[in-house]
Amino acid sequence: MVKGTINMLGRYVGKWFYDKGIPFDAANSLYFLPMVSAIQSVGPRVKPPTVYELSGPILDEEVEEVTKWIEEYKQSWPRTCITLMSDCWLNKVSKNEFLNFLAYSPKGTTFLSSKDVSGTKKDANFYVRLYDQIVEEVGDKHVVQFITDNARACVSAGSKLMDKRKHPVWTPCAAHNINIMLEEISEIKIVKETLDEAKCIKEMVYL
Repeated sequence: MVKGTINMLGRYVGKWFYDKGIPFDAANSLYFLPMVSAIQSVGPRVKPPTVYELSGPILDEEVEEVTKWIEEYKQSWPRTCITLMSDCWLNKVSKNEFLNFLAYSPKGTTFLSSKDVSGTKKDANFYVRLYDQIVEEVGDKHVVQFITDNARACVSAGSKLMDKRKHPVWTPCAAHNINIMLEEISEIKIVKETLDEAKCIKEMVYL
């Protein structure tokens, strides 16, 4: 392929990225190069998929493939058991708050479900109901560990869950523990003063 053709390809791919505001790291996707290879292999006369095809039949096929992939993961759970993980996420645009649940096993990590918990009273009873529901859905005998953050309500809910269920052991999230430790360290006078000075230097450098 001559240099001019390569440059033209790059320009048109770039225009598509720029026009739709696609993040540049999308080019690092595992599916980017296979997509380009598929376009090259089908030849110049094949039309690209339409909006309808992408949002309909093609999407349905992808959902079916992912569903089969998740089912394959689940087949290993009776043999290896799993760790359940919960993670709270806030949509900064809509301000909706979601609680996501994932399952980890030696075969890999699988997304299970997401609950919209916006505007709800998040006490221990609220969390333990959600935790118990997700344990019931995946099967109590398959769960050996349940990891949550360290909010007081979550800690209490984890304790109540272990009282109710025989198999899962509740464990606080190590990353959340470290975040809390660093926040407390940052409030120590000498550390806080040093951080404030560093922020001032950064602002001066990047003016």
